[in-house]
Amino acid sequence: MADEVSTTPTSDSKDLKIKNIGYELFIGGLSILSIYNLIALWLFVTNENIRMVLDIMNAIMTPIFLGDFCYRFFTAESKSTYFFRRFGWADLLSSIPLPQVKILRLFRIWRIIRLFRTFGARNLWNEFVTHRADNALLTVAFFVLCVLEFGSMAVLKAESASSDANIKTASDAIWWCYVTITTVGYGDRYPVTNWGRLVGILVMSVGVGLFGTLAAYLSQSFLSPGKKKEEAKEEASSTSDDPKQRLTEILRQLEAQEKATAELRGQLEEVTKLL
Repeated sequence: MADEVSTTPTSDSKDLKIKNIGYELFIGGLSILSIYNLIALWLFVTNENIRMVLDIMNAIMTPIFLGDFCYRFFTAESKSTYFFRRFGWADLLSSIPLPQVKILRLFRIWRIIRLFRTFGARNLWNEFVTHRADNALLTVAFFVLCVLEFGSMAVLKAESASSDANIKTASDAIWWCYVTITTVGYGDRYPVTNWGRLVGILVMSVGVGLFGTLAAYLSQSFLSPGKKKEEAKEEASSTSDDPKQRLTEILRQLEAQEKATAELRGQLEEVTKLL
């Protein structure tokens, strides 16, 4: 587990499996965005082009959720426990590209709520900040999706007031927004209204920051892969003599052992019932 949150064993944590904290927040954020899209499609959005933007974004998120289910299922210590007790069935059904079952993504949000209740918001935030370099890629990916969605809807809304607009469809808006985020700017699609240009300024400003962060992450990953290992060894050696750190590590190992024992007992009970 790359970013495990150190905490004492609790009744909630025994039944809760946490992945990398950046990954958990990424999936949780996508789940909230997906539920927002569903509510907007059902209740608020009437413009067909904006509805198409939401449909396209939901289509982009669907394979991500399917990949999340596969990752959790194949890395689970007990596949049956994950599937039945930890709502793996809801993760699977909500990954199907059908609007009727996407509401099951609420179970993913409930998982994030349980994380905050079990480990504490401050602990999770500290863990995220401590490993911010490792979480940079997922953070950038999430914000790119957010800017792509809300930027496309905003420019469509702004340009709809002009008869000379050349950003008229969802395809035009998403294409313009993406090339603007990446600061490529082909110029084949561009806003002509003042409000549309304001949206363009915001998208460009955010895009520079996001892709600058992405470039820094890639540089760190490819140019200095050995530095992390050396720092990890130094950190391990520096904290090995700290009683508090040793106590935290012992509690973490004890918690892992208790989880494994509980799962073995559950499997033993299942086998016993079959005899």
